[in-house]
Amino acid sequence: MNKYKTIREQAYESNMQLPALGLVFSTFGNVSVADRDKGVFAIKPSGLAYDKLSPENMVIVDFEANVIEGDLRPSSDTKTHAVLYKYWENIGAVVHTHSKFATSWAQTLRDIPIYGTTHADYLTTDIPCASPMADDKITGNYEYETGFQVLNHFKEHRLKYEEVEMILVGSHGPFSWGKTGEKAVFNSALLEYVAELAFITEQISPEVGRLKKSLIDKHWQRKHGANSYYGQ
Repeated sequence: MNKYKTIREQAYESNMQLPALGLVFSTFGNVSVADRDKGVFAIKPSGLAYDKLSPENMVIVDFEANVIEGDLRPSSDTKTHAVLYKYWENIGAVVHTHSKFATSWAQTLRDIPIYGTTHADYLTTDIPCASPMADDKITGNYEYETGFQVLNHFKEHRLKYEEVEMILVGSHGPFSWGKTGEKAVFNSALLEYVAELAFITEQISPEVGRLKKSLIDKHWQRKHGANSYYGQ
């Protein structure tokens, strides 16, 4: 149990942020945190209420989705997490939720357009939405194929997962990732907030256009560019 103490604690703390931030309903969500050196990740047990979670009942799984340690069944989305860890070597945590606004956008099968500077502070692109899975994959190894749904969308659209740390899986819901559990959860919360802003924007002005490039570049550069000056 002590061998995986750190990632169990990190996964627990990150999972507990989901209800605190209003990103989950019931048990519909999960966070995993990886230990790259050991080739494993800790993930929330399947269907367990958040008030029943503890660091000790996080399940340890390898990057092939085999349970290494734990008495409970891991999240039903474990195979999706495993695929992302296996093929994207620079991520350390993955989050999946069914948050209200992000999931609503996923159900429309639309990317979330970049309408304002709040979005541009963190991304220079629309938030992508992957197409729904083919029927033969749905009836096959569904959660495993969901991972490839994400990977293939990034490959086909030449997106870099280190720069765009979130996606909507069409008809399903949002996934986000990051170097740490804290960053992956932040990205999940950011995605939900931007999804809500975009929804409200289109209600006010259905014909609204995307943010102009000069503002996109300015807001990205002032936070993330070589001469950034936002923050301490």
